[in-house]
Amino acid sequence: MPPQEGDTHVVERSFSPETVRQFADLSGDDQPRHTEPDPDGRLLVHGLLTATLPTEVGGELGVLGRTFEFEFHRPVYTGQTVRCACVVEAVEETDDRYDLTVGVTCTRDGDVVMTGSVTGIVEG
Repeated sequence: MPPQEGDTHVVERSFSPETVRQFADLSGDDQPRHTEPDPDGRLLVHGLLTATLPTEVGGELGVLGRTFEFEFHRPVYTGQTVRCACVVEAVEETDDRYDLTVGVTCTRDGDVVMTGSVTGIVEG
């Protein structure tokens, strides 16, 4: 079934200290806030690691991402569950594909932690 305006896809994830440290190694962003626990024993999750949540949705739907724009509103720490809702805002059908614009809202305990938009294509 082709993508439709208004389609909503949701993923939830919490990040472990091991995942954050692996991302620090992979990205080269190994600031102590990402590798050494805070007074509550948590690590700060990289913003770009949080931004992998919409790419999980894209992978499920077969979207090839073209542009990503995110704004980070609040920090996310290891052990906290983040809910990411991706809503298809626009679909343009061409001869061989669908061009999509998707709005992204990620929350933690009801507080918005990240918003943004993604454009991409789904081959038709």
